[in-house]
Amino acid sequence: MYDQRQYFRQRLNGLSGGALWGLDTVLIGLILAHGPFQYFAGTAPLIATFLHDSFSAMVLLILNIISNPKNYFFNFLRILKKSPSAHWVMFAAVFGGPVGMTGYALSIHYIGPTYTAIISAMYPAFGALLNFIVFRQRPNLSTIVGLSLAIGGTIFTGMSATITTNIRPIGFIFAALCVIGWGSESVISAYGMKNDLSSDDALQIRQLISGIVFAVGIIPIVPSGYHHVFEIFRSPIIFLLLLTAIAGSFSYKFYYGSINVLGAVQAMGLNISYSAWAIVIGIVAGNKASLTSLLLASIIILGSVLTADSKQLILRKIPIVARMIPKEHK
Repeated sequence: MYDQRQYFRQRLNGLSGGALWGLDTVLIGLILAHGPFQYFAGTAPLIATFLHDSFSAMVLLILNIISNPKNYFFNFLRILKKSPSAHWVMFAAVFGGPVGMTGYALSIHYIGPTYTAIISAMYPAFGALLNFIVFRQRPNLSTIVGLSLAIGGTIFTGMSATITTNIRPIGFIFAALCVIGWGSESVISAYGMKNDLSSDDALQIRQLISGIVFAVGIIPIVPSGYHHVFEIFRSPIIFLLLLTAIAGSFSYKFYYGSINVLGAVQAMGLNISYSAWAIVIGIVAGNKASLTSLLLASIIILGSVLTADSKQLILRKIPIVARMIPKEHK
């Protein structure tokens, strides 16, 4: 019974990460539509991402110091310097933040959120393929079915939205960068955490490196980048951005924890549920949603649950499908 409770608790944590990222997504949408961000819309997503990850790094550092007030800071510096696992997570951080998030933000700018959502939903599939190539880990039937439902539901959710005709082809390249970045981040992070690195330390490295790369390599080349950053700091919207970073920090804590325990593929399958949670949270916030959107949200969440069902407990309850599961997995 204890193992069964642990099994479901680990999957619940992964879904909680997706729910918090759905909240993060809704809040980011509010932030970009208000305050100074609305006056420099072309570069606003990059500046918001830079501040989000930088604030998140500070929030996580405070939480980690509170949990280990005497030794955390020096131990973390030692890990950064000497741990090969930390170096792998640094590598993953570049893929996840500067490559993945930058591609995502620029894709939205050039081809709009609908096409971006459709293409970026492919990142778990790319991650699963990369995981198979690197680690030779074959996904089981439940993972295949779950990924198919989660990705398919996300794509149809995007297609059900209004498609814009104001698109530029370069946006599809940026969307592909997003898929490569996010899928690679999960697989590389899983490799980095398999030895001597905790998920909390890995996440601290991820957000710290992401913030540094944005600060040094991206914001300086954005037109009036730091001028806009200082404008944000003088605006009340900075407090909402900090609140969003807190939600994002806990989302990442669940996500990286699930990567560490469940592996890259199952963690990505759970995390993609954020697109469904964003619909649900939007309804709570007063947004209208069609019956189709609610149905697709349910399909995405079901797919996420199935993806992480490594013991195939759900599929084994369906007699016809259960016959397809190899005996060694029952």
